[in-house]
Amino acid sequence: MTRRQDLEHHRHSLGEIREIMNSMKTLAYMETRKLSRFLNAQHAAVRSIEDTAADFLSFHPETLPEVDETTRVYLLIGTERGFCGDFNQTLVRDLESTLETHPVGNPLLIAVGRKLHTLIENDARVTALIDGAGVVEEIAVVLNQMVRALSSLQEQHGMLTVYGLYHSGHDGIVMQKLLPSFQRYLHQPPRFPHPPVLNLSPTEFLRELTEQYLFAALHEMLYTSLMAENHNRVAHLEGAVKHLDDKSDELARQCNALRQEEIIEEIEVILLSAGNIDEDWRQHKSLRTKYSVKAKNSRIIDGKPTID
Repeated sequence: MTRRQDLEHHRHSLGEIREIMNSMKTLAYMETRKLSRFLNAQHAAVRSIEDTAADFLSFHPETLPEVDETTRVYLLIGTERGFCGDFNQTLVRDLESTLETHPVGNPLLIAVGRKLHTLIENDARVTALIDGAGVVEEIAVVLNQMVRALSSLQEQHGMLTVYGLYHSGHDGIVMQKLLPSFQRYLHQPPRFPHPPVLNLSPTEFLRELTEQYLFAALHEMLYTSLMAENHNRVAHLEGAVKHLDDKSDELARQCNALRQEEIIEEIEVILLSAGNIDEDWRQHKSLRTKYSVKAKNSRIIDGKPTID
């Protein structure tokens, strides 16, 4: 009985854990539905700014001089929470692989997400550790902290070459160059016959367009990474829930087997008890018969009962 009770208690505990994990999986799935609405709009905003920059630079390439490589800064977008597999580990491995393939100077790192912090917090190249976003509503706060960290580095090192490294769902890990912006649009032929009409000087226009692009691109990175994180979390928790279900089924089979053994033992005890009762009854009946025969054969001799 004790063994079966222990298994039942264990199975009950697994059931409670399973309910918690299933709830977490549901929340992660709901977050992907919210993010899908934000992502579509953000993708469109970034593409619109890029098209505007390409159009502008085809007529005013002098406003964006080609620059040599400066201090490299890598923005690593990890996770704030766990239960998403090797999400952060693959990000760090990809970074190291990139740096080994293209070794340039002493790069600086800005890590976003506390689960990522634990992997690289002792790395001397890390200049800032920023808490990540657990839900889409927290992204604005994270973005402001990232901008402050970049501004601080720019004050210390001057012009920066900034790359974003993040998960992009089916596209895997993406490295996106953020600053200097729009370099790939230089020396492209105009797509339109007339230059865009500006209300600002070309230099001022490009500076404001760059600021808007950086703001939109960082938003896009954070949204995309959070979407990939939650997709990983759904898949990871779904596998965990299935494993718990399989384990619970196995425990249920063991409990049933033990219960069957207990029933068989109870039946054997009942049958043994019934056999003892039958034996006692036969012995009792035999004694009654014996005394009954003796009573019939008894007679009175000289006023005293005697038995032949």
